[in-house]
Amino acid sequence: MVLPIVAYGDPVLRKKAKDITKEHPNLTELIDNMFETMYNAHGVGLAAPQIGLPIRLFIIDTEPFADDEENTEEEIAILKTLKKPFINPIILEETGEEWAFNEGCLSIPDVREDVFRKETIKIRYYDENFVEHTESYSGLAARVIQHEYDHIEGILFTDKLSSLKKRLIKGKLGNISIGKIRVDYRMKFPLAKKGR
Repeated sequence: MVLPIVAYGDPVLRKKAKDITKEHPNLTELIDNMFETMYNAHGVGLAAPQIGLPIRLFIIDTEPFADDEENTEEEIAILKTLKKPFINPIILEETGEEWAFNEGCLSIPDVREDVFRKETIKIRYYDENFVEHTESYSGLAARVIQHEYDHIEGILFTDKLSSLKKRLIKGKLGNISIGKIRVDYRMKFPLAKKGR
């Protein structure tokens, strides 16, 4: 089922999300719905807070990035197959040089900006069967994970912009929060006036 994506301005996007247990109700269905919602919106990642749930869960599918001409063969192989949920993740370390990439977010449509992030991460998480994994990722794979991980920490990519960039997009963000934006996927605008 395609769920509405929560827009910028909703307090759930600013909450530090809580861990869940394997007894979390309808977890498999929730993960399936999140993938369906993400694909419907043409995303590569989606965190539970973006569908209104303050829990430590996000999903990614990096295949769309595999076609980037700058990828090595090894990176292409990883990006083509990196499709999974991350439950109760903890980034253990971020290493390497910071590099810029133009990021966007399904909760902040029509806003894209260069964001600097570390090259490599090491992350511990549970999969959908609650098996624990500790893995390292680099490049675009690491970036997608870092972006979604920020969501469960209550951080948005716009928080990482310079104060000048933040001032330049302030009006756009305000419009998004009240629903003055055209999108081709379901969204929930918590600050929109009722009866519009």
